[in-house]
Amino acid sequence: MLAQTRETFWTISPTGKAAFYFLAAAAILVFAVGVYERFRRYARAKEDPFPRLDDLPARVVDAAGTVLSNRNQFDRDIYAGVMHAFILWGFLTLLIGTTILGFDIDVYRLVTGSSFFQGDFYLAYSLVMDAMGLLFVVGVGMAIYKRYARRDGRLWGKHTSLEDDAFVWTLFALGAGGYLLEGLRIRATGFPDFENVSFVGYFVAMVIEAAGIDAGGAEALYWWGWWSHSLIAFGFIAFVPYAKPFHMISSFANVVVSDDKAGARLPSVPADLDADTGAESIDSFTWSETLDQDACTKCGRCSSVCPANASGRDLDPRDVILDLKSYREEVDAGDEEVEIIADGGESVIDASTMESCLSCMACMDACPVDIEHLTSFTKMNRQLVDTGQVNSELQDVFQDVMQKGNTFGDPNRKRGDWSEELEFDVTDAREEEVEYLWYVGDYPSFDDRNKKVARALARVFEAADVSYGILFDDEKYDGNDIRRTGEEFLYLELAGHHVESFEDCEFEHIVCTDPHSFNTIKNEYPEIDYAEFADDPVMPFEYDGEWNADGEIGVFHWTQVVSDLVDAGRLDLSGADLDYTVTYHDPCHLGRYNGEYEAPRQLIEATGCDLHEMPRSRDDSFCCGGGGGGLWMEFDDEPKPSEERLREGIEDTDAGDAIEKFVVACPMCTTMFEDGRKTGGFEDDLEIVDVAELVEEALDSQGALASVGADDGTTAASAD
Repeated sequence: MLAQTRETFWTISPTGKAAFYFLAAAAILVFAVGVYERFRRYARAKEDPFPRLDDLPARVVDAAGTVLSNRNQFDRDIYAGVMHAFILWGFLTLLIGTTILGFDIDVYRLVTGSSFFQGDFYLAYSLVMDAMGLLFVVGVGMAIYKRYARRDGRLWGKHTSLEDDAFVWTLFALGAGGYLLEGLRIRATGFPDFENVSFVGYFVAMVIEAAGIDAGGAEALYWWGWWSHSLIAFGFIAFVPYAKPFHMISSFANVVVSDDKAGARLPSVPADLDADTGAESIDSFTWSETLDQDACTKCGRCSSVCPANASGRDLDPRDVILDLKSYREEVDAGDEEVEIIADGGESVIDASTMESCLSCMACMDACPVDIEHLTSFTKMNRQLVDTGQVNSELQDVFQDVMQKGNTFGDPNRKRGDWSEELEFDVTDAREEEVEYLWYVGDYPSFDDRNKKVARALARVFEAADVSYGILFDDEKYDGNDIRRTGEEFLYLELAGHHVESFEDCEFEHIVCTDPHSFNTIKNEYPEIDYAEFADDPVMPFEYDGEWNADGEIGVFHWTQVVSDLVDAGRLDLSGADLDYTVTYHDPCHLGRYNGEYEAPRQLIEATGCDLHEMPRSRDDSFCCGGGGGGLWMEFDDEPKPSEERLREGIEDTDAGDAIEKFVVACPMCTTMFEDGRKTGGFEDDLEIVDVAELVEEALDSQGALASVGADDGTTAASAD
């Protein structure tokens, strides 16, 4: 009876075996040198300002769970998720199986004089390897079909090259070649009965026999197949660190060191004005940003969800990351350096590309390997500011904020004038202790349309008997979006001013009208080292402590606060029945930035409205076009992001054109969608309303606003 095993070096002479080990050592050496050079490049790069290696074991475990489950790949694309899962699980199984075989041959047999690669172990090994190898081949076949037959658009772009073809076809050659090699061996050895556990290889052997190849011919072909397979494998190993296959290492590493708050908080800059605060050279990027560049797999998911790209602007997030990578490799190879970003002329990235970014974080949310596009993008925007190449419309906004304290250029003393039409007085938080310090924001304070939202929210607070107050003219622009357009020092002035104002007031929590304000006050104000800037005569603040580093002060979006008030019974919407058919748009800074999706929906449904979701909702929401300075600049979009989103609202929801109201929870969204309603021809189709306006109307329909302002001798009947 034949031993239930197989000979690894069957038909290979001792000289051939020696050559095999020599080539294996050479391939591993080339691989090791390449990986070393990659990581040496990271070690030379700038230090990252955020901790990325803290609690490393837990990070590795979490990353392993993410990668092995393929959950990021399944997001938005089931086909790609299945494809990648088959390739990954199959590849890892084949790698582990090859390692086990190598251990048996080169370690276990030398130590014990026997082999475990036989009998039941061999049978189980063969079955698993055949099954998982089949998954691998099917997965690679799916990739080939997706790339070449379907020609999936997001897989093709500026940086598509022969290395992409080489990668996928090498994988296919390794997988399919392994089965061909196995089939030749089984045919040549006379179809041993125990080899039927290798069901794929056994089937291939039967096909070989049916093709008229006898045992002798199969044995002769096996030698050629064995060496072909080995050489392809060695070439692939050596190829890994120098091209696309390196993503198998860099992508996992990138997930390990990712920042959970990336984008929602941005790195600060040193107080030293001579320091490199922008993207002066490729060495301006930190080691994690450099790793981001190497982790990109060219999958195009970021490009496919980018609203700027969809509107025809000069921005493809994938190309920006890969442009930086290509340039870095050229400089490392000795090529001449050019500017990273400039307005015209020769540069790696053109200024118009970064001006197009809406800071919506859709690219980051879609990226399966946690590339943090926004940190690199902001660094380049800072370079534009540092070199005076800022878009003129943005420069006007910067001037207004510097001189007036707001983005409208109006006297800041008028900041609280929106409240004069209310039936009651709004408390000055500088003079009285309150539970909630209400940061109203620029648009609710100065924009006529959004003043209505501010007044609606004030009435809601009054109806719930909330203790709240505002800063009046001590409130300035929060700085969130000018920071993302590169004006870091002006942002620091605003943050310092506000925390100093907060310190002068007595309150428990901060509530924000605008998700942009909510994001930066919650996530970024606590990160600033105010002491580093307090002594700078240019900075208009002296505060030198840490602000809210321990999160003792709760910072909330108003929908979170009001939803809690409803749950606590302090605001009764039980009798509300507005009976509108509506859809809701998730603001980027409330949803993707901060993970709040439920509070606005709970309030909408509590008013009695019939809520229908758009296909792109929650973390898949499509930006209105106002973020990242988009609200202040003019673009020749076709269509505008706001127009595309409104079209989706009335065409792609289950309710279709029955949608009456397009509901938002962000003043910037209100502004963008009111504009898009006009330019897109949707004025007769639907109305733009804020959640606060719905809640106000619901309360009024129940008579709950009748007593609001009664102490002042007025009633809600005088409301606008």
